[in-house]
Parts: sequence; structure tokens; C-alpha cells
Amino acid sequence: MAFYFHWLHWIERSAFSVWLRESPSALAFPNILFLHTLAMGFVAGTNAAVDFRVLGFAPGLRLAPMEKFFPLMWSAFWVMVVTGMMLLVAYPTKAFTNPVWYVKFVFIALALMNTRLIEDRVFRDPDVDVRLVPRQWKILAGTSLFFWAGAITAGKLLAHTYTRLFSY
Repeated sequence: MAFYFHWLHWIERSAFSVWLRESPSALAFPNILFLHTLAMGFVAGTNAAVDFRVLGFAPGLRLAPMEKFFPLMWSAFWVMVVTGMMLLVAYPTKAFTNPVWYVKFVFIALALMNTRLIEDRVFRDPDVDVRLVPRQWKILAGTSLFFWAGAITAGKLLAHTYTRLFSY
């Protein structure tokens, strides 16, 4: 356990971590947090739009053209990953000692696997615009909404559930 906290302390004392936490620059923590939140909004919002359409909302809107959302969603996902890693470097002890961080990570992993299934199964089906959406698609859409809501909720709770802010 001592090595674990030594490693966290080393990250916290790195120049990049200190700059992220303590810099008065708008390019530091506030802007990175804003970009992370914006990217998460694009990822979760794009998924929600597709999920709600699969669940039967906006029946006049064809489903097939919504496949064009996926490149935007995957680009936003990578922005979310990079900014999330930066936020992790700013406060590694706060994250790694908080069980909620691991819950968020699991929800994101499940949501991404589910998104890939929707992309592969729904949008690769030649009958993608059938009037009667198969039950399996609806289950995928419902679980997608659940996983993204779980990830967002856990992410929001991170700011309020930590027990250790720094390793010392």
C-alpha cells in the first residue's frame, strides 16, 4: 500500500499535475473540466438521440441517417478520454481511492460496448428502417440510456464522495 501512495504522490507532485490544479490560467483545470463535460454531453447526447429513436420516439425520423452521428460521437469520446486523463492527473488520489470512480469507469466501459453493439447490429441491418423495431434493439437502447445515466451520475458524485484528496 505504501508504494501505491508513493506512486500517487509522485503524480501529484509532477509539474503538469501542479499546473492543472494551481494555475490561474483558464487553460488549466476549469477549461479542461469544461471540455470534458462538453465531450461527455456530445457522447451521451448522441447516444441518447439514437436510443430514443430506436425506442420509438420521433417515428417520422428515419433511423438510418442517424448513423452519421457516430463519427462525431467517437471523436467526442476521444476528447473525453484525453481530458479525463488530465483530470485524473490533477487529483489521482481523489479518484483512485474513491470507489465511485471505479463505478463510473465500469458504466463507461459497459456503455461503450453497448454503443458498439448498437452501431454493429442496428445500423448494419439491411432493414434498419423497419416500422417494427426488433425487441433486441429496444433492449440495447434501454441499457444504453441506463449505462450513460449511470456514468454521468457517478461522475457528478465524484466531487462529493471522496475521502482522500491527496496522498500525504
